[in-house]
Amino acid sequence: METNELVELEQIQAVLEDLIQQRHWTGLKHYCIELDSVVLADSLRHISTQDQALIFRLLPRDFGITTFEYLDIDSQTKLIKGLGQSQVAALLNEMSPDDRTALLEDLPGPVVKQLVDLLSPTERQIAQTLLGYPENSVGRVMTPDYITVRPEWTIVQSLDYIRTHGHDKESLDVIYVVDELGKLVDDIRINQVLTVPVTTFISDLMNDSFVALIVTDDKEDAATKFRRYDRTSLPVCDSDGFLVGIVTADDVIDIVAETDTRDIQQLGGVEALDDPYMQTPFWVMLQKRARWLIVLFIGEMLTATAMGFFQHEISKAVVLALFIPLIISSGGNSGSQASTLIVRAMALGELKNADWTKVLKRELLSGLALGSILGVIGFTRVVFVSGFTKLYGPHWLEIAITVGAALLGVVTWGTISGSMLPFILRKFNADPASSSAPFVATIVDVTGLIIYFSVAAIILHGTLL
Repeated sequence: METNELVELEQIQAVLEDLIQQRHWTGLKHYCIELDSVVLADSLRHISTQDQALIFRLLPRDFGITTFEYLDIDSQTKLIKGLGQSQVAALLNEMSPDDRTALLEDLPGPVVKQLVDLLSPTERQIAQTLLGYPENSVGRVMTPDYITVRPEWTIVQSLDYIRTHGHDKESLDVIYVVDELGKLVDDIRINQVLTVPVTTFISDLMNDSFVALIVTDDKEDAATKFRRYDRTSLPVCDSDGFLVGIVTADDVIDIVAETDTRDIQQLGGVEALDDPYMQTPFWVMLQKRARWLIVLFIGEMLTATAMGFFQHEISKAVVLALFIPLIISSGGNSGSQASTLIVRAMALGELKNADWTKVLKRELLSGLALGSILGVIGFTRVVFVSGFTKLYGPHWLEIAITVGAALLGVVTWGTISGSMLPFILRKFNADPASSSAPFVATIVDVTGLIIYFSVAAIILHGTLL
């Protein structure tokens, strides 16, 4: 959020709190109504739940419902506890089904049952249906608020139907065509309907080509299809092809934000948080961070073991120890780069499991090229310093060659490791994002030492070793 927006929200928050303190209820109501519902929702997040409840009691019904939907789940949950039963019932009954499902699935079972009982029979049936779908499935985020027409209808019939039944629908960008049984047969953009003669039949606009989600699909699949087909909404069908709902762009934005947040946290070597940072209890945060740190620490202990294995070489040629941080950090950095690129490409659907051979060839060439660049720099550095000092001794040329060759090998190996780990994890149905940068770096640290001292043993044999 921009600095100007933060300042504006703080000013609005101050006005709201001042009006509440003065008990100027009429002024408070008018001030809130003049605000955009999104801005009001953002401002309410930082005042007490008691004051939020007071404001919602003053707001007109429709404006209050819209504002409530823009609050985050945590704020909605707290606010429900501060409102009366009748107002909670009004909010839940008027909320869009997908937003209501997102709220209910985050609450404990007994609380969900109490809230579902407050719904009207029709809304209760919708809520129970959506909550009955598997967690993280498209069924949980879809809405049943959509418009359908029949192939045999004319444009004028369809427009009359839309005028009568479309006022409470979430999206009218796309009209869905179903047969007499309710099976989806096509979808038509609204601009097609509005730009043809009114005597045209819907069937004349159909091309029998549409993209649909299955109700049990993972919700991340919905985000992938939205991106691939550039849609603002997509129909959701059951296994038999019957239209049961739609997923809209606002739902996909939430899915993408949730997925990206989880992946970024895992790439940083942290177990994904279930709640926002400030709402995550301290001990839960500690537990999620400690697990990865312990794993990485144990991994780094292998580095110490590897150095112990080459203790004899280090004692004979102490100069080799000077380049250990340079060598292993270069391998870790190249591995982290490759891992991050591959994980993101997988998340965007650009790479499949079968693409691993293509990636291997590409990253092998990249590793050799990058390793050569760093190797030349490392070689030049040793040669340059040796021209002015005797830091590296009489065998400075052999050391320069060792450093250059080791960098070539370690960077190439790091690049290959970082690019292949996501494929290996996905093969075993694990999250590729788990091959985070710290995890890759730990693996490459250990193997990098082995490569470095193996190269040194070959090149420096008979001189320093």
